[in-house]
Amino acid sequence: MSEPQGAVADRAVLDDALTPLVELRDVTRSFPGPPEVQALKGANLTVAPGDYLSIVGPSGSGKSTMLNILGLLDRPSVGEYRLSGALTGDLSDDERAAVRARFIGFVFQSFHLMPRRTVLDNVLMPMQYSGVPRRERDARAREALSRVGLSHRVDFLPNSLSGGERQRVAVARAVVSGPQLLLADEPTGNLDQRTSGEVMSLFEELNADGLTLIIITHDDAVARRARRCVRISDGRLTEL
Repeated sequence: MSEPQGAVADRAVLDDALTPLVELRDVTRSFPGPPEVQALKGANLTVAPGDYLSIVGPSGSGKSTMLNILGLLDRPSVGEYRLSGALTGDLSDDERAAVRARFIGFVFQSFHLMPRRTVLDNVLMPMQYSGVPRRERDARAREALSRVGLSHRVDFLPNSLSGGERQRVAVARAVVSGPQLLLADEPTGNLDQRTSGEVMSLFEELNADGLTLIIITHDDAVARRARRCVRISDGRLTEL
């Protein structure tokens, strides 16, 4: 006797929820020498949908290489990277760019805002590449800026904002297209302690709404805020 249609749908939803969003299997990333440098060494990592993970380590430990692999900006030399269950190794460069645009948001230490474009224009920009219909873009950008507390700054240029405000613009830009995964690379590195706390609280609000969050940092205090913490040292991962 076949399963009722509702039971099949429920099982599909359950299976989807159980599929890791991020899965690294024995990933090594080598750079040619001499001598050859292994920036990642047999890395294994599983991140569930909605997880909040920090990856902490000193300069030169492999954090940037890890970010580039997770963000589809680089490819493993050995091993597999699965994103939402799908192998990424055989994707072309154009396919990888399309997945990044639709699936992954990025926040960086140095904000990377366009200085001669308004706050609103900066948040509108990624939607040109992520498939958001043109008619929806303005409303979505304004909603994202409202979410980060910057509705009153839409017409300002980035250089007229404080560091914390610029990072909030960067967060709005990262989430406006509705990514499933947010990668934050040293997001508090240019901020004072109070502003760092405000930005981290914003990330945690987004995570509470279901966004999967990976913070890459050298700061143990930032790392400890996450539900899971992975230390990277000499290219090897150890969960704490």
